[in-house]
Amino acid sequence: MTLWCKRDSIMDSEQNIRVWDPLIRFSHWLLVACFFIAYLSEDDLMDIHVWAGYIIIALLFSRIIWGFIGSQYARFSDFVTPPATAFKYVSDSLQLKARRYIGHNPAGGLMIIVMLITLTLISITGLAVYGIEEQAGPLAPWLSGSSEWLEDITEELHEFFANLMILLVTIHLAGVVAESLLHRENLAKAMINGYKRK
Repeated sequence: MTLWCKRDSIMDSEQNIRVWDPLIRFSHWLLVACFFIAYLSEDDLMDIHVWAGYIIIALLFSRIIWGFIGSQYARFSDFVTPPATAFKYVSDSLQLKARRYIGHNPAGGLMIIVMLITLTLISITGLAVYGIEEQAGPLAPWLSGSSEWLEDITEELHEFFANLMILLVTIHLAGVVAESLLHRENLAKAMINGYKRK
């Protein structure tokens, strides 16, 4: 029995490679949960909405820092490419001839950057709305007592970016499914256990 387990372990290490470190995986799934908690709670459960937002901000900071000092496949230098490279990858995928990447492919890398920017804009506008409407949060000293038009603009922007994020998540999921089928590997499973085949 021990020999069998040891042999499976050796075969597993020969066929697979650790791609996503624990911080990437944990922050990815926590971010998913917090975003949807914040999106669904909105005005009805303000305390939950705000706390989910604060966790998202903390996760954004940690992801940006990890993008410079983290493991190989987590670093921006590993997956940030010019937009033209990402669009070429999408074109190749539609023709079923896209190259397989161990880490993020160029389109996935571009999507990560766009999502990080969008989440940052959601966070900034959310803090602004919180400061204006509730006179609370880190922006309250500068924004409490602001005019109604500023409140309306920041609230509209906050909702716009949140809805944009839903669209981006949908595109992201479609990309994950498409690439999983194209390269015959379960990318969602890789984001759970951290491993992809070599």
